[in-house]
Amino acid sequence: MENNVFAGQYRGRKRKDIFFRIAVMVPAGIVIALLFLILAQVVVNGAKSLNFDFFFQQQKPFGEIGGGIVQAIVGTLMLLATAIVIALPFSLLAALYLYEHKGSKRANGLLSVVNTLQGIPSIVIGVVIYSWVVVPMKTFSALSGGIALSIVMLPLMISMIKESLEMVPASYVEAALALGAPRWRVIVEIVLPAAGSGILEATGLGIARAAGETAPLLFTAFGNPFLSLNFKGPISALPLVIYEYIKSPYDDWHQKAWGAALLLVVFVLSLNLFIGTRKKR
Repeated sequence: MENNVFAGQYRGRKRKDIFFRIAVMVPAGIVIALLFLILAQVVVNGAKSLNFDFFFQQQKPFGEIGGGIVQAIVGTLMLLATAIVIALPFSLLAALYLYEHKGSKRANGLLSVVNTLQGIPSIVIGVVIYSWVVVPMKTFSALSGGIALSIVMLPLMISMIKESLEMVPASYVEAALALGAPRWRVIVEIVLPAAGSGILEATGLGIARAAGETAPLLFTAFGNPFLSLNFKGPISALPLVIYEYIKSPYDDWHQKAWGAALLLVVFVLSLNLFIGTRKKR
């Protein structure tokens, strides 16, 4: 009798376990399938555009077939370089303040500001930078676009760098202080090098976060059909090219929009893979 009861309980637990596994695996399978479908769509459509002209030629006039998107590739690199030059020092200093003054009212206030900034839509950031930078300069520019992207990057980078600093063993800091090293030297020579991989990871994810942003660039960089190296003038970018080309009536531009999307996906995935390999080390 007892064996039958135990057998019934075992079968019941087994059924629940199977049901739970299915309930977990089905949504996970759907998400993975969606990711592969999206990637497959981008690769299949985008690969058709990849040729020499696509990478090294400028945009052709409206309605003409051919040309490329070199102006968008160079523009994207310029915007991201500007953004990281601005965002990295501010992120590092803010994270150091949060690390050094953890638990204080000011640190908690700064953390609340960072969390709030993370929730602000990027299009709002674009509008604000338009009024702060574009209007006074009286022109759209790579500089204003880089500033907008740097603000988009800040919350993520500050949070990640702060976590990296907090992961440095306290014994390292205590040992250095016990030897009489000043606090600033401990930070510069002990804490920052120990958190170096985390800072690099935060920088990479910040770049990946900003690379696909379109909304802030519509109000700042604006776009440019010609190759430009002028940081004080309008500039193109991959997200802007995708937005402009995909809504055009030209099939050739639609094809190039897919190619630009593929470049963007490959760039972001490459960054994530690089960060993943760094983590394993």
